[in-house]
Amino acid sequence: MSYIIVDIGTGNVRVAAASEDGKVLGVAREDIQYIKDALYPDSIYFDPTRLWEQVLRLAKQVLQKVPGAEVRAITATSQREGIVLISKDGRSLIGLPNIDHRGREWEDLIADKSRVYQLTGRYPTSLFSAMKLVGIRERRPEIWKDTATFLSISNWIEYKLSGIARYEHSQASETLLYDVARKEWSAELCAVFGLSGDLLSSIASSATVLGKIKQDVADTLSLNNTVQVIVGGGDTQLAIKSTRPAVNDMVIVSGTTTPIVKLTGMYTLDEQERTWTSRDIEADRFVFEANAGVTGLNYQRLKEIFYPNEGYDVIEKELAENKHTFCMASLGSLLADEEVSLTRGGFIFPAPVSHLLTRSSFVWATILDIACSIAKNYKILAEVAGHTPDYIWGCGGGLQSKVLRQLIANLTGKKVHVRKEYQQSSAVGGALICNEALQIRVQMDESIDVVAPQEEAYYATLYAEWEKTRGYFRNMN
Repeated sequence: MSYIIVDIGTGNVRVAAASEDGKVLGVAREDIQYIKDALYPDSIYFDPTRLWEQVLRLAKQVLQKVPGAEVRAITATSQREGIVLISKDGRSLIGLPNIDHRGREWEDLIADKSRVYQLTGRYPTSLFSAMKLVGIRERRPEIWKDTATFLSISNWIEYKLSGIARYEHSQASETLLYDVARKEWSAELCAVFGLSGDLLSSIASSATVLGKIKQDVADTLSLNNTVQVIVGGGDTQLAIKSTRPAVNDMVIVSGTTTPIVKLTGMYTLDEQERTWTSRDIEADRFVFEANAGVTGLNYQRLKEIFYPNEGYDVIEKELAENKHTFCMASLGSLLADEEVSLTRGGFIFPAPVSHLLTRSSFVWATILDIACSIAKNYKILAEVAGHTPDYIWGCGGGLQSKVLRQLIANLTGKKVHVRKEYQQSSAVGGALICNEALQIRVQMDESIDVVAPQEEAYYATLYAEWEKTRGYFRNMN
């Protein structure tokens, strides 16, 4: 028996097949095609029809590795702030990704941002869905007049699969229209943005059966029409699920961006409004979060420059062979205690250029920047909410770097734990969700790879040097 998991990230579309015990059987991916919207200073969108065609094409590729008769369920996950607007007759009008900031010009309409933070668990900006809707309303009236509702991208995928429109709690947390503590849509928040509550779909819990796959989709994918569509959730939450953590555990999700989260059993806010608090996909559990930003994307782009034709194994080998402490970097990662993100960054090394400076020096400095940013955000979360366990869970493709895992352990003073298939954490989380929805009990592989802290005093001096480097670039902004 197997499951299909659709994962719409910031940069690409992935469809995975996974067994009920969490083994990833196959993955197919393509880049998302974004279009710049000239009506706004900082706005891009995607064509939902094209994205749906990509999903079907990738699903067919993955299903070649899995007999269709064995597929019992399909679920979806996605970037958390992205949405798709839907018309009264069910047409998908426009897709707005998390990196769309068309609402930035209207952020001042929020008179009391602290009140919004209290209700939503996040300081309101154009990142979140309500501001994207405001941007459409104010400057794209031809779309707005046809809009009847909107869904997170993962819930929209489930809608396309089943014909049923529901909004899941972890995804609703990203809209600025949802009261996170009360676990419901908020009329007060709708009024802040001048949006009608009629736009809001009913809420459904993750790991519940939404309905059966539509016949036309089943025919297209050569699947049985008894396949169940399962409510998924935000990509961070599904990745967290793969680690099987407990309340009070910390988890690092290392992907295109790097959320650092503490799982709590109560609604937790930071008095300084530096953090996010969301609903988890587990009932009555919250995700208390800081995010280090586009860390994985930075690493990927530097690899393309310095190691365009080599694999990550070559990078790891060169990093292990050299010491690179004379090169430091600050590349725009995010810290929860900085009100303004860095817009300038770079590398600092002694002049004149030393013969010891190699391409791996720059990549090592990049990984150290990522690790220090993670450590700083971890410290902020621990300062607000505490953290007593001697370990942190890790998952996501970025942690394939053993160097990064070791640096995180050294800088936080905590062991870093990863489970099997940690690189495909959203797919594993999706399989676990399907098991729950179908009430299937499976014995999972409980083995853990552990990286223990080393040379903490030495890495504390590197952390201090990194802070100086970041301060230098902050003064240039």
